[in-house]
Amino acid sequence: MAQTPNPVVEMVGITKRFPGIVANDDIHLRVEKGTIHALLGENGAGKSTLMNILFGLYQPDEGEIRINGKPVSITNPNVAGELGIGMVHQHFMLVHNFTVTENIMLGAETTKAGVHLDQRKAAEQVRELSARYGLAVDPEALVEDISVGQQQRVEILKTLYRGADILIFDEPTAVLTPQEIAELLSIMKSLVAAGKTIILITHKLKEIMQVCDAVTIIRRGKVVDSLPVAGSHPDELAAKMVGREVNFAVEKQATSFSETLLEVRGVTSVDARGVKTLDGLSFELRAGEIFGIAGVDGNGQKELVEVLTGLAAPAAGEVLLKGRSIAGATPRAIAEAGVGYIPEDRHKRGLVLDFDIGENMALKDYYAPKYSKSGLLQFGRIYEKARELIRQFDVRTPDERTKARALSGGNQQKVIIAREVDANPDVLIAAQPTRGLDVGAIEFIHRRLVEQRDQGKAVLLISLELDEILALSDRIGVIYEGRLVGIVDPSKTDEKQLGLMMAGANAKGAETV
Repeated sequence: MAQTPNPVVEMVGITKRFPGIVANDDIHLRVEKGTIHALLGENGAGKSTLMNILFGLYQPDEGEIRINGKPVSITNPNVAGELGIGMVHQHFMLVHNFTVTENIMLGAETTKAGVHLDQRKAAEQVRELSARYGLAVDPEALVEDISVGQQQRVEILKTLYRGADILIFDEPTAVLTPQEIAELLSIMKSLVAAGKTIILITHKLKEIMQVCDAVTIIRRGKVVDSLPVAGSHPDELAAKMVGREVNFAVEKQATSFSETLLEVRGVTSVDARGVKTLDGLSFELRAGEIFGIAGVDGNGQKELVEVLTGLAAPAAGEVLLKGRSIAGATPRAIAEAGVGYIPEDRHKRGLVLDFDIGENMALKDYYAPKYSKSGLLQFGRIYEKARELIRQFDVRTPDERTKARALSGGNQQKVIIAREVDANPDVLIAAQPTRGLDVGAIEFIHRRLVEQRDQGKAVLLISLELDEILALSDRIGVIYEGRLVGIVDPSKTDEKQLGLMMAGANAKGAETV
């Protein structure tokens, strides 16, 4: 890639080591002013570490940073802010019972006479910034009352309020709906049009091709290539990212459905306010199929999973597993009956982050005789099994005693899938199984889900990614306001038809539920 004489950001020979790993190995990065520059790489490639160095959260062991051609020492985020660098983190850093304005001004308080907080003036500034960049956020709203997409806009406003000209976005679309993603990409274009520079940490090739001007590819801590997006191809970028050709097509053979393993009959669920979150929802899940649930986030997917896994009891209706009721049973009883669960939030529901890999892999059956004797855990057996699963599921880790929080997102997900699949469940519930993962990890997980289906298991796939639903599912049910508005054959539908159904319309060719 041709070098510019005066890049706005230049990182020269950056090296960062952690115990047992070189996260960044002699990395060189140049970013032009007024562009969107993507950092592309697998989970754990070193992208976030590099940007945490630029933002002052980490210090490099070697190398130099230049901003607008001048060498700088960024010792902490306050120094980064003074240099015009802001960061929108993947996991939002907001106080939920504060208003939008209170969150934005926190740490950069506007005062009267240097003493009293001037929230009115701050709210006016927030309103002006929101209007200027098309962010459409109410300064007076409580953060706990606004959507995830709006919370992300609050994070963007936090950086703009502090005068940032260089914005770092860390996996910004990982928790957004398709509509929110489109809105965010539009916001990023407007920011660049206003003279800002954006560095986008991502592994989503579609987004890079849509909005980015240039891309730097990092693999295992090293820069593989840096090139303009114009003229490049997603297949080329994916191959450079993972070091091999990636098969985007999901390979699966025709299947023949057999017995019904899971029946959901008229299930209704009510939240703490008395509002129905599931409204008479019904479907069947058969052995040898992947049944996909599509829908805009917040239409009952979370509540359905909670009912099916024992985290909540339904207010009405039945849930039958192989003909026996499991409605209201405990999570342990449901797991022992033959239901596996890959949760949407791997940090909250899938792992104990301060437990090591071996301990996490034994979470579901630590009490079983194979791991427990006279009330004492048999750690030798636990770690022996963990080593076997690490090899089988290609978990990239120094060893089985590594803390779960030290793993990349893709490897954390592999730990969960290894634990759930090894239990040999009859029904596997996969909720957002590839959220926030790179193409290599997605390919691996898709292959494992299809393997379960081909072995005669039943897979319930709940995903916001329509291309994933279409590629994997044998049947697709569309959920809207807690009801299935129809079931369609993926070979006879497309994203447009699914989109209509997700908005509440019963499209042509759909089976009415």
